[in-house]
Amino acid sequence: VEANADADAITTVEFDGDGGLVALGDRGGRVAIFERDESSRLPRYAPLCEFKSHDPEFDYLKSLEVEEKINQIRFCRGLGRRSCRLLSANDKTIKLWKVHERRVDGVGDLNGPGFRGRGGRLRVPRVVPRGRAMAATPARCYANAHAYHINSVSVNSDGEHFASADDLRINLWNLEVDDRAFNVVDLKPANMEDLTEVITSAAFHPVDCAVLLYASSKGTMKLFDLRDGARCDRHRVAFDDGPADDAATKSFFSEIVSSISDARFSPDGRFVVSRDFLSVKVWDCRSDRAPLKTILVHEHLRPRLCDLYESDCIFDKFEVAAGRDADAVVTGSYGDAAHVFDGAGRSVEIDLDLAAASADPPLGAALRADAGGALCPTSGPSPPSAWRRHLSGVSHGVAGDPNLMPLTPSHAKPPRPAHDAVDFRKRVLHVASHPTEPTFLVAGLDRAYLFHLHQGPGSSAASDDTAGNA
Repeated sequence: VEANADADAITTVEFDGDGGLVALGDRGGRVAIFERDESSRLPRYAPLCEFKSHDPEFDYLKSLEVEEKINQIRFCRGLGRRSCRLLSANDKTIKLWKVHERRVDGVGDLNGPGFRGRGGRLRVPRVVPRGRAMAATPARCYANAHAYHINSVSVNSDGEHFASADDLRINLWNLEVDDRAFNVVDLKPANMEDLTEVITSAAFHPVDCAVLLYASSKGTMKLFDLRDGARCDRHRVAFDDGPADDAATKSFFSEIVSSISDARFSPDGRFVVSRDFLSVKVWDCRSDRAPLKTILVHEHLRPRLCDLYESDCIFDKFEVAAGRDADAVVTGSYGDAAHVFDGAGRSVEIDLDLAAASADPPLGAALRADAGGALCPTSGPSPPSAWRRHLSGVSHGVAGDPNLMPLTPSHAKPPRPAHDAVDFRKRVLHVASHPTEPTFLVAGLDRAYLFHLHQGPGSSAASDDTAGNA
């Protein structure tokens, strides 16, 4: 990314609780919110508002700069149409914002040059309404609670609390109290030389407000019940598939690639999906014996792990998102590619770079996964270029309607490229899933694309135990 465009790089994406709003955060500390067009049959989002959430700061105690990059955005319980609350976080500070519609007033009846009074009288200026506009107002600022970089924020289903996690601790907050938090998980040892794992992701259960999940760099996930004690020292369930390599094939990179970069519940709360560098795993919350499904995403890059380690790409944190009952899973990859896997084990690989290089730059797509996992164009005229939208230099995709972007099979990548030809500078790290529909949001560099997955005729929803790449 060029220096002048680095601040426009999208760093997080998120749907709200019912899918009516979409939020994007970028490296420049800005948050953009899009609103769904209810008159459209397919998902279609239009810009609603944008605001500056964080500014660069300086930690004088540690002599470190705290950049304004938005790491996480999470919506709180809705307040009604065109009104919401959301949490945005950078490395050290979390802020609560209230986004609402307000009246815009102006001044009228001025005594301008064209005014001709009678008898030396002057008109008294008065306030007149000029219309309505969206505004973002800061409500709370939760600071000075994390010694390490914040990597996760999760809102509790009770609508009153949220959790924030850094490398070693997870704190529990009340939304209305910003000057204190309760520590519920603490992995910091008495001697830092004894440190063996760090927290990489944390999330509340979407239905049960007492259940908390966190993933670690050891490749394990632990499920806790907050009612068991003030400190979560004893887990209820531990999801651990063991090392990806056996003793004969274990290498220096085995522990690195097994580190979980993202873990989330499915919207219905029955499943947990996790992403490590090489694969995606789907677990049943009721069983920790083995994952229901293991999807190999980067297995073709295994011969290049040494090169990826030297370039630090092996530490890239890819996100994962699942459909309502984990019937479809989306994650990112290199070469501006995203992968969508359905419950039947079929996969579609989408090349965002090919989509952006089309004659009329696409803003989104409607996909249909057929029996062969190929991408088929939807019907509709060519997308109008007037829908191309730039908000403060950030190019956001407004997508979902086939009239906006008819996707051609050329955007798919049926043959997987040789690992030597993969462009590791172009990576899709951030994804999000609609809570009730098979719609996914994928962000690559400074663009976001919305994809809607249509099941082809005769498709089966049955899921296999394992699935691989097409």
